[in-house]
Parts: sequence; C-alpha cells; structure tokens
Amino acid sequence: MTGRTHDLAAFTTVNYILATSPLIHMSLGTLFVAFSANLIGGLTPDIDQPTADLWHKLPGGTLYSRLITPFLGGHRYISHSILGIFLFGFLAKYVLQLARHTLLVDMTLVWWSFMIAYISHLVMDTFTKEGVPWLFPIPIKFGIPPLHFLRIKTGGIVEKYIIFPILILINGSIIYSHYGKYLSFFHGYLR
Repeated sequence: MTGRTHDLAAFTTVNYILATSPLIHMSLGTLFVAFSANLIGGLTPDIDQPTADLWHKLPGGTLYSRLITPFLGGHRYISHSILGIFLFGFLAKYVLQLARHTLLVDMTLVWWSFMIAYISHLVMDTFTKEGVPWLFPIPIKFGIPPLHFLRIKTGGIVEKYIIFPILILINGSIIYSHYGKYLSFFHGYLR
C-alpha cells in the first residue's frame, strides 16, 4: 500500500476506536500529538526502505535512512512482523518517556495512537501481493487471500480507485453515525 493509503487506514482505525469507545477527557495538545503519532505510526513500518514516505518528511531523513535501513534487513522484514511490533512499541514508549517533560500530554494515549496505526499498516500490507512476514525470523510471508494473484498490487488501480475511496466512505459513515458523540467530545471532553 502507498503512504497515503496507510495514513488513511491508520486514521480510520483510530476514528473507529474513538467512535465506539467511552469518551475520555483529554487536552487539545494530547489530541494534536496523538493525531500526529497516528500518522507517523501508519508510515513507520516502511522505514526499512530508504525511499519511504516517512524519511522524506523528516529533516535530514535521507541521511538517516542510509544509516538505519541496512540494519533492518530490507523491505518487509523485521519491521513488518510481530517482533517488529514489540520492538517499535518499546522504542516508541522509550522516546515518549523522554519527551514527557517537554510535551505535557497524555503519553499513554499518544503511544496507543501510534501502535494502532503501526498495526493497521501491517494488516493493510497483508492484503498486498508481497504479503507480510508476521512470524519473522521465519521467512514465510502471509497474505490474504492465500492465492497470490487475488491480492492487491501496491499503488495499483484497486488501491487507488477502490480501497482508498472505501476508506474515505468508512470515515464519513463513522463520523455521520456518531456525530453526537463527536460533538460531545469537542464540547465537553476536550480541555
């Protein structure tokens, strides 16, 4: 999947969770940082390739990509696995703990927003022709459906003209059907 599809899928996932979970109080800063973490988490698994969207959005990202990507084994290896979920989850928690004195936000919500997006990336990539090595270091890539030729081509017509618009419609449907809850959140729960 392309970066924009991963970002939209990550937002769709967190949007659904927000719409179906009990409302919680949070600051505007927490909302902003959690939303940003969600967008970053949706792109993070692809940092194993130097041309990833996330590298291009970071200052000096091209330089960092040349230093870091060789340690990740290539595209769709460790960062696209259950082991990668734990490693990047631990790393994200560590970075957020370092930033907790600078950013006065609820880091637990920020971390969950990042992790939800990270996992949504792997789920979306499971539907692509390449599949995902969920059980890395075991070199088997899993895909849905099991028949390779039925899976989605990254950046292809199905992704651009079917998957992406469907994700937009799902978001619209979630917001429309839970409109009252969103209003309550913005009026009474957002400080």
